[in-house]
Amino acid sequence: MPRVRTQNAIRNADPGLGGFSLVETLVVVMVILTIAAIAIPNLVHGKMRANEAAAVSSVKTINTAQLMYNDAFPEVGYASSLANLGAHGSTCDKPTSTNACLIMDEALTSGLKSGYIFEIVADGNTPAGSYGVTATPETSLSGRCNISSNESGDIHISFPGSPASAGDRSVGAGSAGCE
Repeated sequence: MPRVRTQNAIRNADPGLGGFSLVETLVVVMVILTIAAIAIPNLVHGKMRANEAAAVSSVKTINTAQLMYNDAFPEVGYASSLANLGAHGSTCDKPTSTNACLIMDEALTSGLKSGYIFEIVADGNTPAGSYGVTATPETSLSGRCNISSNESGDIHISFPGSPASAGDRSVGAGSAGCE
């Protein structure tokens, strides 16, 4: 008759063979923290550079839309707000000066995109003969540079709080810290 084991079914493991020591665990944790300390700042700076590039691209889009708006509505001139360049809640069946449907990106026409705040300021005349567009970082983590342009289409990049003449750079003219 076969015998069934009833006692000591599971043998106790040898205490010298099991697990990691406290020192081994601490070394692994320190290696992970060192890698994180190197990688996280690079990720943050990469995101900032991507936001800055997206802001420059958005300012170029706004400039193009402003030229098209001025051609389509010469009695108004340049648009005085980003909302006028977008759909402004319409279906775009019949564009007007308040919903020109030139920029279909609702995030951009709302004024906040990729961590940047966009604003258009027209000269106040009718028809508007000039405008300025600015893109400023929403926080210090979303970007380091202000981007601005006007009806000439030149894009200027500057550090927030710097005098306009000292920190301005044109795109492609060297960035001094602003990509």
